[in-house]
Amino acid sequence: MQVNLRIRRFNPEKDSKAWWGDYTLDDVSRNDTVLDLLNRVKWEIDGTLALRRSCAHGVCGSDALRINGANALACKTLVSRLSGGSAAPTIQIEPILGLRVIKDLIVDMEPFMDHYRSVLPYFINDSPPPADGRERLQSQEDRARFDDTTKCILCACCTTSCPSFWANEKYVGPAAIVQAHRFIYDSRDEGAEDRLKVVGDTFGVWRCRTNFNCTSACPREIEVTKAIAEVKKVLATGEI
Repeated sequence: MQVNLRIRRFNPEKDSKAWWGDYTLDDVSRNDTVLDLLNRVKWEIDGTLALRRSCAHGVCGSDALRINGANALACKTLVSRLSGGSAAPTIQIEPILGLRVIKDLIVDMEPFMDHYRSVLPYFINDSPPPADGRERLQSQEDRARFDDTTKCILCACCTTSCPSFWANEKYVGPAAIVQAHRFIYDSRDEGAEDRLKVVGDTFGVWRCRTNFNCTSACPREIEVTKAIAEVKKVLATGEI
């Protein structure tokens, strides 16, 4: 089949504003991914196209893009999902929103990572380890409380689909709250109080307007909005 790609392009070295590049690809399989098509454009048509990609298996999260108006991983999005039965569909590809565009489809992830680091996304426990030298044990029930939020791959799909983040980049964002949730609900961790100070701040969880964009955008199917609500509950009740 034939596919028409409409790609948002921008090179700060020569462009005063972004523009649309149109590319036609023949012999496309319905089982090809959007990443396959972008690679073809870069390798066969225009080598100046800039994009991020790495594992191509939905694990690294590096190829998060806005595809036909919705955030998704290019490597997990099949042409068959976007064709709508058309023999020659048009697929529109843009960088994710809310972050500065460095070039073409590459955005500056540092503000996103700053928010991630702010919630102390690592295990905190200063108590002496068990006397028998064994690891700190946890029941299956305790693990189940935060299992969903361990799946995050930091692709930024959730945060950059959020209108509150678009409105103010100081908002810590869904991804950072998901990371905070993962440790706040870990029964072995002792850093909940410090994390709650961050997510309970002016630009923390209370900026969430519960429109579920983040949950819809998550390629790992994390219940992001539910996790945010659970962190709000801890802040409101003081109980984990």
